Amino acid sequence: MEKKPHLSFWSIWNMSFGFMGVQIGYSLQNGNTSRILSALGADVHHLSYFWLAAPLAGLIVQPIIGLFSDNTWTRLGRRIPYILLGAIISAMAMFFMPNSEFFAYILPPLFFGAFMLLFMDTSFNITMQPFRALVGDMVSEEQRNQGYSVQSFLINAGAVIGSLLPFILTWIGVSNVPAAGEKVAPTVIWAFYLGGGTLLLSVLWTSFRTKEFPPEEYKKYYQLKQDPTKKSSFLTLIKEIPETMWRLAIVQFFSWFALFLMWVYTTPGVAQNVWNTVSGDSTSAGYNEAGNWVGVIFAVYSLFGALFSIVMAKLANKFGRKTTYMLSLMAGGIGLISMIFIKNQYGLIVSMVGIGIAWAAILAMPYAILSAALPSDKMGVYMGIFNATITIPQIAAGLLGGIVLTLVENKAILMLGIAGLSMVIAGLTVVFVKEHIVTSKS
Repeated sequence: MEKKPHLSFWSIWNMSFGFMGVQIGYSLQNGNTSRILSALGADVHHLSYFWLAAPLAGLIVQPIIGLFSDNTWTRLGRRIPYILLGAIISAMAMFFMPNSEFFAYILPPLFFGAFMLLFMDTSFNITMQPFRALVGDMVSEEQRNQGYSVQSFLINAGAVIGSLLPFILTWIGVSNVPAAGEKVAPTVIWAFYLGGGTLLLSVLWTSFRTKEFPPEEYKKYYQLKQDPTKKSSFLTLIKEIPETMWRLAIVQFFSWFALFLMWVYTTPGVAQNVWNTVSGDSTSAGYNEAGNWVGVIFAVYSLFGALFSIVMAKLANKFGRKTTYMLSLMAGGIGLISMIFIKNQYGLIVSMVGIGIAWAAILAMPYAILSAALPSDKMGVYMGIFNATITIPQIAAGLLGGIVLTLVENKAILMLGIAGLSMVIAGLTVVFVKEHIVTSKS
């Protein structure tokens, strides 16, 4: 087996650059979905059900895309065709969702918005899954930490941009309150337009600046038991899942359960806890100010995540991936719990430090650990199956969210405390993960 070539920093950068654009779109969705759906008439107790669109789409789509991309060989490569297709569809969906109220002649606005959310999530998943496998395909073991850390940095940079867009548009004079007779603020609508355009342009950059290994060259770098274009049955793949993947699934469950609760309940929680709005208030100036500020603090945790990504590879190389991962998740749990006690909007920035560190690690460390344990010819499909460890906890959180909110007397801010506790548990379970150590051969 020949050793994979050492890639330049800019080759690794270009490989994941499109993920920055995807994350701009994804962050706009995370920061504004509850805001849009509430404006269209959704009750706060039902918001978590609408958010199930994302994990359900990922649960179904990502393994399929992974399986197909493992067995796709085109002039553009294995992963790039799917990355490009998903980006085109995502950009279209981002135009329609904030304009749902104008399609009432097709469906009631809330139903149209929910359908567009599902459509957008499906296309995001088509694009995101191959990016994970692309890094696993292309980088050597020596550059694995760097490859996923650069990807984490670009994801967080995109999240900063996406999260800040409504706030920036308000600052330059775009109205942050819906016009008379309308439901969604112009800041949100224009943010989605800009986000969709940037997503498409950044993915085009990756598509034309990254050259994947062709089949003949790919065989040189891996000891394949069969031809890389030959398909394996899905049942066989499930039976052969590496032990490392099962153990990481436990960590993933608690960390993504926490993230889902954070994304759904931060806007109503901050609105109630800092702006003193009442449950169900979704169109007042106070609620929309809270919505903008949530975009800002989401950008802040992404900024801290981007900064941590710069040093994360070095920390993982020095202290080990597991230790770096575990301590990062614990920091995130503390950050989430602290939000319960903060009544000042600027104080929430402090909480974002820990959340940003955890987010950076979640985006990189499990994939760095897992990719070393996966058979190279099945990288895509196993990365797709691994996405179930992201989607299943989100589905669980979505189904339980409304019930738990009722139990905490509709105090959405307490849902962030529950999220923090879940993140701490995730950190503790990292100790059970077994790393697969790769010895490079030439």
